[in-house]
Amino acid sequence: MAVQTYSTSTNRQKSKRPVITQTAAGNNMEICVRRSSKMSALKKVIHEAREQGSTEVDLVDRNIYRFEEIPGIFNMEWITRLCLAHNFITSIPATISNLYNLEYLNLANNHLEQLPSSVSTLPKLKMLILAMNRLTVLPRGFGSFAVLEVLDLTYNNLSEASIPNNFWSMMTLRALYFSDNDFETIPAEVSNLKELQILSFRDNDVINIPKEISALNRLRELHLQGNRITLIPPELGTLDLVTHRSVIRLENNPWIQPIADQLEVGVSHVIDFIRTEQYHYIYEKQLQLGLTPPPKTNDKSKKASRRT
Repeated sequence: MAVQTYSTSTNRQKSKRPVITQTAAGNNMEICVRRSSKMSALKKVIHEAREQGSTEVDLVDRNIYRFEEIPGIFNMEWITRLCLAHNFITSIPATISNLYNLEYLNLANNHLEQLPSSVSTLPKLKMLILAMNRLTVLPRGFGSFAVLEVLDLTYNNLSEASIPNNFWSMMTLRALYFSDNDFETIPAEVSNLKELQILSFRDNDVINIPKEISALNRLRELHLQGNRITLIPPELGTLDLVTHRSVIRLENNPWIQPIADQLEVGVSHVIDFIRTEQYHYIYEKQLQLGLTPPPKTNDKSKKASRRT
């Protein structure tokens, strides 16, 4: 069964705080009222979920800063879907492992800076969305997920140094999103993810494509646009990425001229070209020259502001 492409982008904005122009006492009262109102709303959602025996809890854009603000959430072990996107949560408690029936966990667009290793012990988790956070490292053992199929880490501050050794052991993974991070290399161990159908390293600082990617014979989408790549390993020509059901994105890279010329005509021409003896010769010659990697061009200033 094919993995469908999805997007974590949204038009939903953070709730705007009201402008308060009262005395200090008035300000404190207003803050207390808002907190009380928020807590009442959260209690209502949780109460209704309990009463109805719902397996889904949706707390999108609720001004939540900590899991502890959600009453009794870790006692709701029957829930299968938990969505906390578009809040201000900075950490996930280790007790997330209490929710052992979770299949879907969405914490996109929060302020997460670290993750507990216990998140990877959730035995039924199939989809984990952590896009648009402040992660700089993944915890040891993060690759221990039993049945994870979709992992979205788009728009964080991760690099190859952030990845634990067992990350590439997730044999059930079908879609991996590392777009908008700080990778300079794609680890060759990516070839271990034999079930992978979608791989995205869009808008990083990637310099080289590992030839080992060619071992991913189920791959149907490969996103490499917006990097510092100049060469394509000829082995990539063995992948079936130019059919009407496949996607390969290569634009906005400083390609050597022969590849750039082919890309002007179309990406299918690039794939045909890298399969030729002519390109094999060009590729080997470029490797022998040992050219200096192109300078970084991606503007990271917007991302840097997320760390503050």
